Amino acid sequence: MSVLSVVLPAYNEELMIAKTCRVLGEVLNEAGIGYELVLVDDGSRDNTWTEIEKAEKKDPHIVGVRFSRNFGKEAAVFAGLAQAGGDVVAVMDCDLQHPPQVLPEMYRLWQEGYQVIEGIKKSRGRESFFHKKCVGFFYGIMSKATKVNMQNTSDFKMLDRQAVDSILSMPERNMFFRATSSWVGYRSTAVEFEVQERAAGESKWSSWSLIRYAFTNIVAFTTVPLQFVTVGGVISFLLSLLLAVYSLVQYFTGHAVEGYTTIIIVLLLIGSAVMISLGIIGYYIAKIYEEVKRRPRYIISRIVRGGDSSNE
Repeated sequence: MSVLSVVLPAYNEELMIAKTCRVLGEVLNEAGIGYELVLVDDGSRDNTWTEIEKAEKKDPHIVGVRFSRNFGKEAAVFAGLAQAGGDVVAVMDCDLQHPPQVLPEMYRLWQEGYQVIEGIKKSRGRESFFHKKCVGFFYGIMSKATKVNMQNTSDFKMLDRQAVDSILSMPERNMFFRATSSWVGYRSTAVEFEVQERAAGESKWSSWSLIRYAFTNIVAFTTVPLQFVTVGGVISFLLSLLLAVYSLVQYFTGHAVEGYTTIIIVLLLIGSAVMISLGIIGYYIAKIYEEVKRRPRYIISRIVRGGDSSNE
């Protein structure tokens, strides 16, 4: 019998662990699907790990993974993929905003031969106007970079073991799971779902943290920002040519403009463009530095699995 592994990254989710495990168990048992739940505690500051241990003692289907500190959601996802032993692996949020009721439908599609089943949001739920615009801008860039439509995509996915192994074989440290799962290819399809309201706790994502997360993953996955530097340089060059022509015309017609203000504006324009360009290039160099050091994506301090526990 095929086994479905469900990877659940968790950060400060003590209020949701027990309910999430119970709901997933009910849904998968009712659908007759063999399963394991892989909960990854991403260095939570509350009692998330304690709740995971309690759940694991009650249910042998649960695997608990604890990080030595907070390494971020991407690291938690990849740690969960590495620990998952199922023939097919689903990734979803621990807060139940990704509806568990969709898992059986995804599983049936996998049985039909699809190797990557994407969860696509029908709507984004209750989000501020600014937040939605930031998300739209981010995924617009990512869609162009990956040549895959990533609007309304999510981390809610189901992957065949072959696709999981392909992702885990990639050596880079900085990876963007949501785009990488599309980049690997394989036979794909999509399932729409409605984003559910949180039953407890609060979202860990502010608009600022989303912007940082977006820029980090854009740099990790594509060189598009470096192309912005080139485009910006070309635009600055063309503007300087126009200004030069304008200044020469004014000079030879005897209508030369006082130069101080013009010079200051030009210097500020060029200086700003140079500093922004250096910042983008510097960010890429920083990521190269992180890759060269070859530090692990995460450090596991403890694993509990079916009544057994181990330190890593």
